[in-house]
Amino acid sequence: MAKIKMDEEFGFDRAIEVGTDDEENEAETYCVASTDDDDGDDDTHSDDLFVDSSHAWPQTFRKSMDMFTGTPPSKSFLTGNSAQSSPYKRSQLSIQEEFFLTQPLIPETSDKEEVPTSTLPVRLSATTSLNSSFSELPQQQKCSFSQSVLNAINLLCGIGILSTPYALKSGGWLSLSILLILGAITCFTGVLLKRCLESSPSLKSYPDIGQAAFGVTGRICIGAVLYVELYSSCVEYLIMMCDNLSALYPDAHVDFAGMHLDSYYICAIISTLVILPTVWLRDLSLLAYISVGGILALALVVVCLLWVGVVDGVGFHPGGSALNFPNLPVTVGLFGFCYGSHSVFPNVYSAMNEPNRFSSVLIISFVTAGLLYMGVGICGYLMFGEAIKSQFTLNMPANFVASKIASWTVVITPITKYALTLTPVAYGIEELLPSAQQESHTVSIFIRTTLVISTLVITLAVPYFDSMMALIGSFLVMVVAIIFPCICYLSINQGRLTKSQIVVIIFVILSGVICAIVGTYSAICDIMQKRA
Repeated sequence: MAKIKMDEEFGFDRAIEVGTDDEENEAETYCVASTDDDDGDDDTHSDDLFVDSSHAWPQTFRKSMDMFTGTPPSKSFLTGNSAQSSPYKRSQLSIQEEFFLTQPLIPETSDKEEVPTSTLPVRLSATTSLNSSFSELPQQQKCSFSQSVLNAINLLCGIGILSTPYALKSGGWLSLSILLILGAITCFTGVLLKRCLESSPSLKSYPDIGQAAFGVTGRICIGAVLYVELYSSCVEYLIMMCDNLSALYPDAHVDFAGMHLDSYYICAIISTLVILPTVWLRDLSLLAYISVGGILALALVVVCLLWVGVVDGVGFHPGGSALNFPNLPVTVGLFGFCYGSHSVFPNVYSAMNEPNRFSSVLIISFVTAGLLYMGVGICGYLMFGEAIKSQFTLNMPANFVASKIASWTVVITPITKYALTLTPVAYGIEELLPSAQQESHTVSIFIRTTLVISTLVITLAVPYFDSMMALIGSFLVMVVAIIFPCICYLSINQGRLTKSQIVVIIFVILSGVICAIVGTYSAICDIMQKRA
């Protein structure tokens, strides 16, 4: 098998240098890993593939994305003297704190003790401040198969479900096939990400995969796109909060100094002020645990929708067209948004007790999410027909208790998700600052506050939930969830794939590119038309 050398020469024992980006505290970690693939995947392992990602940006991506699986990376408020105030210092947690923070969200007991499959001996530099009594790293507890499935379902089942009835109206009943096809393709690309991670134990995150495929340039490009995707999701959260909050208080307005602020503007400002303190927190553990319970909030909203349709008497009214071809690009973007969780999949894989079963996790979670999206889309469209709005909660009659519960759930849920989604972006920006400013809590607060205000400005300038979602789904999700996994897999496994495999992957890439171009153009035109 051909050897692939990335950035530096390496030895037979695959010594992996893990830099902490702190000149006074460096650790060399030597990992011996073995992987088994019980899912029958092709042999894509490369024992000689090595990626030294200890100095390339972004360094904090993996740690910050762990929050989406219930393992927040740091515990403190923004205090200037904290050892964790800079993004690099956060990677130097004490051993006992690191062990605590990597516990799975849902503890599971078993009659049989787990036998560690690998050990991680650590050689610390003389300047390291860790106490010598913790010189041996404890075996980190991993997530079981069921916990991993719940994590994956929670990641996939997000705010995209609110727009599935609208997407179905835009594309017609036959557009449900697009939902299923996109689900199958993105599940397939998730498996490709898994095979990329299996190629070397040094690959732990999506940027690592980019570096293995295309060097440091690939790492930086993928990291930048992932951060833009996270930032745009924050904009969607804020728009969603404003839409539903203004629907609860439609008559609210303020006239001040010759300016008239309607309900949407007032709700946007209030939502921003409520969210702002959460992004200043460094102890995101509570938000992380609450956010992982987002699947319960989603279930509550779905139950409220069914309650309004069945119990409150709104009913289901068959109708609608079979296919609206001119609106298909918008439908593709809206449905594509529903499957945009690939940036976190490497974290779910790395946290698994049995990573060789990750393909099964993907299949179960994608099937579950796809059925849920399809069911809600059909019910919402049958209930409200052509009058369906970009979020079905906006159609639910305000006089019903179930409607109020659904609306307030949609308003409150983003408060936790917003901070978790924006924090990785802030960490990435802090990495680019000089070391002196990285330790400044004032600079850290300023960056986070600026990011929040910028999302408010975009929310007020482009307050179109459906158009923004279609834009994100058409461009960013197509790139992150379809195009990048395929091209990275082709590059990492160059010379080891059959012609049929290459043809299938190239077909998927071309499909993603076409959807991205057509969908992005359609979404931008829609935004410009609404602003005209």
